[in-house]
Amino acid sequence: MVPAEKLDQIISRFQFLEAKLGGALAPAEIANVSREYAELKPVVAAIETYRAALGAVTDCEAMLADAEMRALAEEELPQVRDTLEAAEHDVRLALLPRDAADARPALLEIRPGTGGEEAALFAADLLRMYQRYAERQGWKFEILEETPTELGGIKDVVARVAGDGVFAKLKYESGVHRVQRVPETEASGRIHTSAATVAVLPEAEEVDLKIDPADLRIDTMRSSGAGGQHVNTTDSAVRILHVPTGIMVTSSEKSQHRNREIAMQVLRTRLYDLERQRVDSARSADRKAQVGSGDRSERIRTYNFPQGRMTDHRINLTLYSLDRIMQGDLDEVIAALTADAQASLLAETLDGTGA
Repeated sequence: MVPAEKLDQIISRFQFLEAKLGGALAPAEIANVSREYAELKPVVAAIETYRAALGAVTDCEAMLADAEMRALAEEELPQVRDTLEAAEHDVRLALLPRDAADARPALLEIRPGTGGEEAALFAADLLRMYQRYAERQGWKFEILEETPTELGGIKDVVARVAGDGVFAKLKYESGVHRVQRVPETEASGRIHTSAATVAVLPEAEEVDLKIDPADLRIDTMRSSGAGGQHVNTTDSAVRILHVPTGIMVTSSEKSQHRNREIAMQVLRTRLYDLERQRVDSARSADRKAQVGSGDRSERIRTYNFPQGRMTDHRINLTLYSLDRIMQGDLDEVIAALTADAQASLLAETLDGTGA
């Protein structure tokens, strides 16, 4: 049974926030209060459902003492107990600690791995898959940096994805994605295996970390244009090296000012992700999480085109709907990964081993 005191505290806090929103708030307070209120609203709804189910079980059990009502109570009791069990499970899920970065925008980075040009083409396919998924979710998808290949693949791409719950849904995509298919350039029809690496990083805000300007080496370079009249002849590309970590980022849009903004945004996010991984590793040294471990060298998924099959190796999920998945229909995959992560966290919480 969920401790009543904890539930009372949550409801009291929710009522306090509700009262504050109904009053006069300073502009600086509105966003924070509204955000916390929105986060607590589904939790309070789950608590109310749980308490209603708890009350129904109590009433039903009391009816057992009444000779006239006993038969009806015995008939209803299994159903109301099942309802209570489901409601308690939902409350425990609602009370699980949340990743503070879940509501943030994310930077999506895709790079081809083994497989040459076929890997670069697959990386481009993954980019289109995530673009279509973002469209389905109503998110904004902005490509910050992209290096294409001559055959339509990509050498690397960095995109910013913004919207409701972006990082919460995309964070399980980090890792090595493997493809098995017959390349268009393969005359013999032989199936090739290649791979691409995906990294999803929660976007950092300036308040998350302070970057010492003395730690940065900033260079401007001549951008490489598309050829002909479109060649960019100004030194607009920007490269920033963070000396302490060796992290280097570049941006080569037409505006040098915009390039500096983009490069700093990417650098800040990579440094923030580095710190998140360090903290998570220290906290999770004694346990292995199946999902969302952040290990980008781990092979997480295989896309088998001849069989129309996608397999997520972390949760042993196989779906024979590859066409839909490549069109951006990732809802079933992401829902399964989220449910597995929640179940693992819930099991740790119930065992008293959670961090």
